[in-house]
Amino acid sequence: MIYGATGYTGRMAAQRASAAGTPLILAGRNEAALVSLAASLDVEYRVFPLDDVAVIDRSLHGVDALLNCAGPFIRTAEVLMRAGIRNGVHYLDVAAELDGYRLAEVLDVEARAAGVMLLPGSGGSVAMLGCLAGHTVARTNNPLSIRVAIHVSGGLSRGSAVSAMASVTAETLARADGTLVARTAGTSRKLDFGRGAVDCFQVTLPDLITIWRATNVPDIEAFVHLTGSGFPQGDFSALPDGPSEQERSVNRYQAVAEVTSFDGDVVRSVLDTVNGYTFTATAAAEAGRRVLAGEVRPGFQTPAMLFGNGFAETIADTTIVDV
Repeated sequence: MIYGATGYTGRMAAQRASAAGTPLILAGRNEAALVSLAASLDVEYRVFPLDDVAVIDRSLHGVDALLNCAGPFIRTAEVLMRAGIRNGVHYLDVAAELDGYRLAEVLDVEARAAGVMLLPGSGGSVAMLGCLAGHTVARTNNPLSIRVAIHVSGGLSRGSAVSAMASVTAETLARADGTLVARTAGTSRKLDFGRGAVDCFQVTLPDLITIWRATNVPDIEAFVHLTGSGFPQGDFSALPDGPSEQERSVNRYQAVAEVTSFDGDVVRSVLDTVNGYTFTATAAAEAGRRVLAGEVRPGFQTPAMLFGNGFAETIADTTIVDV
């Protein structure tokens, strides 16, 4: 089931899942939009809000895995994670909001006991940066620290802008000695995505949780470099649904991981991929297909932990180069 299937990312994920032949149920709150999309894909749909536990549980009957594409995830992740645990349904999402990952840590033991997997970040930066960081760590003896950065190019979807504003943290965080700690806001560092060093600003990303969980490297920092229209201002309701197919095709994403060993040696790997929205939808649909095929481990997992560091390179036109 894809909940939030008629949103910008959810719709693309549904189209890709359908094209791959994945058994699919569309879900959400907008019946008219669901009727139209379900008819175009020739699949079942279910309409339900998230304010009635009994209705949610009834709507999950016969569902093995749930992909949540309905942001802001601060409003939907906990409801659907807990519903998954109650009903024996594996949970996936495409969130980039830290709180949902903290919640997955809290619910890990309960999910394991229920035999349910929690896989937030099945697409997007968490899959992208997690695989890149794991790949780079594997090249390093005795890794001490990881610095990751993503180059975001082009505009944001309306849903991404709303979700980002709903999840803005008051602090810029990093991981030091295994613990999340505050850093000075506005810190920047020059990093090289393969075309020369550029200014990148330190940010709080869920990768501070997922990369640490997958690698056990104690020190992790995350950065972003923005080009294009940047973060939108004003009335988000006036924004377009999201970048057009043409806009996505000309705005590829890059990422870089730098790993420093206890001896001071530094290794660096660079990832190049399609536009982030295309990557997110494709990776999430592929993750759902693989989960239905039996690639499951109960509890809080990350894409790199579950599918391996090579997962990102199986998505669309994605390459990792060691430099």
